[in-house]
Amino acid sequence: MHRSRGAGRGRRLLPVLLLAFLLGGAEAAEPERTRLVFGFLPIVSPERLVRRFAPLVDHLSQRLGVEVRLETAPDFAEFLRRTHEEQRYDLLFTAPHFYPLARERAGYRALVRVGGPGMRAVIVVPRQSAIRSLQDLRGRRLATVDPLGLATALVRARLSRAGLDPQRDLTLVSTPSHNASLLSAYQGRTDAASLMLPLYRQAVPEVRDGMRILATTAASQHMPISAAPWLDAAEVERIRGLLLGLGADEAGRRLLRRLDWPALVPVADGDYADLGWAAPRLGRP
Repeated sequence: MHRSRGAGRGRRLLPVLLLAFLLGGAEAAEPERTRLVFGFLPIVSPERLVRRFAPLVDHLSQRLGVEVRLETAPDFAEFLRRTHEEQRYDLLFTAPHFYPLARERAGYRALVRVGGPGMRAVIVVPRQSAIRSLQDLRGRRLATVDPLGLATALVRARLSRAGLDPQRDLTLVSTPSHNASLLSAYQGRTDAASLMLPLYRQAVPEVRDGMRILATTAASQHMPISAAPWLDAAEVERIRGLLLGLGADEAGRRLLRRLDWPALVPVADGDYADLGWAAPRLGRP
């Protein structure tokens, strides 16, 4: 275990958590204490991120007997910078195509990954929209997540396979998160939206029921949870064991259901090796 690099306030207090998210985790004077910082890619709004992942963080805190603090960043680029340059996160929940960069540039090693079939993105339109095929998106506005996001890479590839040039045939409108992308089309600011399928399924029923799926992308490997290289090997193995054991009792199974994960499974060699098609879109943050 290492001494945390930042000082925090009241992990369990939602307003303080959100302030830390939105202001980038401002430092404050506080007696140094041993804890783990668990970094979550900002795939949804801070409020939804807290609602979804705080139970997992609390579970680890209770089982490890040490504070685990949930943190994120204002956007994907800043999350990558904090991961690669600041050594900010002890544990990391990041996108499949970001994990090879975290391993290469900062020495992270995957402990587990979300089980089940690969992740897919969807392109959705309002239920009453006249758009019936991808070809109908020509000249339209399609909301996307962060340009670096896996959903955006998957959607670009799907549009290209349909014979559309994402740069010329339609306008991609970047939004801060998956739910922001969905709301953009739901509220009529764009003609369509794209986001990861699990997050679409978790959308507010009123919004989800007002949309329909136009197209689904190819699949990519699920997201991994990885550990920083400075963590003690025995502690890393304990964390891995806790994560893999979530399905062993009813409390763990409830947590998995809340996360909408079938299970957490070991990472096999090569699970994240075949992501070269996404890497050129990342640049070097």
